[in-house]
Amino acid sequence: MNRVNNLYIQVSDYENICLAFIKAAKGKQNSKAVAAFKRSFDENIAKLQIQIRQQTLEVGEYHFFHIWDPKPRFICAAKFPERILHHAIMNICEPVLERYAIDDSYACRKYKGSRKAIDRAQQFARRFKWFLKLDIKKYFDSIDHAISLHLLNKRIKDKQILDLFSQILKTYHTRQGKGLPIGNLISQHLANFYLGYYDHWIKENRRIKGYLRYMDDFVLFGDHRSFLKNELAETQFFLNKELALEIKPNIQLNRCTHGIPFLGYRVFPNKILLSPRSKQRFHKKFRAYEAKWKTGRWTMDQLIAHMEPLIDFTRVAQAKEFRKTIIHRFGVSS
Repeated sequence: MNRVNNLYIQVSDYENICLAFIKAAKGKQNSKAVAAFKRSFDENIAKLQIQIRQQTLEVGEYHFFHIWDPKPRFICAAKFPERILHHAIMNICEPVLERYAIDDSYACRKYKGSRKAIDRAQQFARRFKWFLKLDIKKYFDSIDHAISLHLLNKRIKDKQILDLFSQILKTYHTRQGKGLPIGNLISQHLANFYLGYYDHWIKENRRIKGYLRYMDDFVLFGDHRSFLKNELAETQFFLNKELALEIKPNIQLNRCTHGIPFLGYRVFPNKILLSPRSKQRFHKKFRAYEAKWKTGRWTMDQLIAHMEPLIDFTRVAQAKEFRKTIIHRFGVSS
């Protein structure tokens, strides 16, 4: 695959920056930062274009906060001009990274997503007898900056773009030379791209026919337990040596008829159920949302707006009674 050049001039194109603004402002029209930018829109876009072209835009001024969904996560939010920059970069670079992706990689990609990953997992569960479910220990915190840049250099020839990626990577680290901030657009794409190296190795070198990945959650399939045990050893060695990653100890190797724990569901050859953990998390959220409504902090419309995404999540699974209970209790539309 040929390396791609002349990307930086496209990133700094006026129309591209305007498109990046629209994407960065989506869902945030009422924020002070967006309102302030819009008040002098033409001037701010022109200023941003100059800063990008002259490489003088400051990056890495993050606002940090915690969320619990379902475990604690440390989220980094860049300032609004930098978020526009991230979108401007990915408008141009995403197609380059997309050409490298295998078909069975499902995160951060158009026309893919978790629903299609679940459907594909079920297809493999019908085709193979055994599965091996793995995920990476502290994935975002463990991504190596030097390896990331090396992998990008294999796809991209444009030195200015590579320097910009390097500059952004240097703004955050969990330990020396490692870590991506959760919450940034570029972090999501780089994290997905990083394991693309493993995707190609497992498909092309190991010739595994049953394999899919959603970010750092991935599943291998086969007809024999011994075959997957061997692939586990090979995978552990490759990830550690080539990508400086470790697999979490909660490795799951079992028959497909026992159900594959994947993305909040349990995937069987003939059905899809909510995982027990998802049910617990949903009940906890429902109680918290109900409390906000009962104490007057939320209107009924706000309650329903928060409930509906959770209800939508359950529609993939055979969870009709669970949905009916919630819909009846809160009046959420079915």
